[in-house]
Amino acid sequence: MKQGGHEAPAAGNSARARMLAGETYDPFDAELVALREHARDLCATLNATRAAERDARRRVLVELFASGGDTVHVEPPFHCDYGTQIALGEHVFFNFDCVVLDVCRIRIGDHALFGPAVQIYTALHPFGAEERRRTEYGRPVEIGDDVWVGGGAIILPGVRIGARSVIGAGSVVTREIPDDVFAAGNPCRIVRAIDREERKRGEADR
Repeated sequence: MKQGGHEAPAAGNSARARMLAGETYDPFDAELVALREHARDLCATLNATRAAERDARRRVLVELFASGGDTVHVEPPFHCDYGTQIALGEHVFFNFDCVVLDVCRIRIGDHALFGPAVQIYTALHPFGAEERRRTEYGRPVEIGDDVWVGGGAIILPGVRIGARSVIGAGSVVTREIPDDVFAAGNPCRIVRAIDREERKRGEADR
């Protein structure tokens, strides 16, 4: 759980410690169930707020996220597994219907923008059916400063997206995307570089 606005360290070889380390773990462990229920309660509270209830939304966002809740803008509905594994930079924006499955850590840089219905996954399941009944595991995701992810895109476990890159709507991002490119498709591939003049115009618009 969080302590004083920060995520408490996972103890020893607990299911939560194994989860954060990317090892197989029991998702029905009592601590993890309680943490997920708390996050779902926070998301339900957020999603029930009206647009004018800005202070109520801010309180929920500060409690939900590991960091960045004080400046993030979220258009409900929003859904996540834990929240405590989501570390945001400043002024991140999530449009309607975003889903973030944060069984591993997700780091998102300053001024990142997510279109409606973007989904970020860190959760994975074993290929063996018998083991899949009992365990799962995950891989972290990292998204750099000033990234724009178009609506309906899916970001898969273990992916890194470099700073200032743009991901086309509906893309499925299966591998690392470097800085300063436009990438799109399923699977998502680099379409072209974002040239220096485009980057300068973006900086001038701030």
